[in-house]
Amino acid sequence: MSRFQFVADNSATSRPGWTVKRLCELLDIERSSFYAWKAGAATRAAKAAADSALAEKIREIHSVDNTQGAPRITAELNDGVPAGQRVNHKKIARVMKAFGIRGYAKKRKVRTTIPEPSGQKYPDLLGRDFTAPAPGLRYVGDITYLPIADGTNLYLATVIDCYSRRLVGWAVADHMRTELVEDALKAAAATRGSLKGAIFHSDHGSVYCSKAYAKLCRKLGVTQSMGAVGTSADNALAESFNATMKREVLQDSACWSNELACRRQVFKWLVRYNTRRRHSWCGYLSPTTYEARRAATLPTAA
Repeated sequence: MSRFQFVADNSATSRPGWTVKRLCELLDIERSSFYAWKAGAATRAAKAAADSALAEKIREIHSVDNTQGAPRITAELNDGVPAGQRVNHKKIARVMKAFGIRGYAKKRKVRTTIPEPSGQKYPDLLGRDFTAPAPGLRYVGDITYLPIADGTNLYLATVIDCYSRRLVGWAVADHMRTELVEDALKAAAATRGSLKGAIFHSDHGSVYCSKAYAKLCRKLGVTQSMGAVGTSADNALAESFNATMKREVLQDSACWSNELACRRQVFKWLVRYNTRRRHSWCGYLSPTTYEARRAATLPTAA
């Protein structure tokens, strides 16, 4: 309770001597300041009501995906809203803090790369530059493990377009054999129609260094690229994707209850990631929406 509120509450009682003047003297506040505060009561009430209404809108969005913080919720609220009616991200953050609404955040570090000393080596063609001027030119990928309650694991292989961060190919299996990453690359080729002329960047995992994977890349017209051994920063985009997926799906759980639940939940998140989840890289659009809007602005051939 503020000192002004204390004066307002107690000066209204019938106790002798509990006047505004006396209470202000005891609390060391100016009477003019108290009356100014009292005059602003209607404004404060209106602001509180507006904040409460905004909090309800935020909760509605947050209930769909509790990993969303102020930036993505701001983008969701302002989507399609005229410029003069948009809500500032600082106000969203303030209201979320006041009403105890938080995006889920938890950092987890997992290492799954199994280096193959005798495998084929390829130069780093990206140099930690995970950007591309157009879709279909540069891809990154990785394998991450998906822990199951019975002690076993599933494994997810990914192919991500550097242009839009879109997951264009992926595969899940109960092994880390070469077929896993091959299936992910084939899925990417099916999504894009062709991978000819593209670069695919990975770590030095044994499956990526295998002759079978190199053969598939040559068949699809893909040039392989690899970062330095033991340096996760050289494949930071793929590593970040894996960490985000597990943090947002598992949250406080250490593992999935069973294989079926894992497959279902991961599939649901991957689809949402591409089509609904707002990505900061894409100006808080989803990757597929970002690609579609950028494509619509490109000049057409005469």
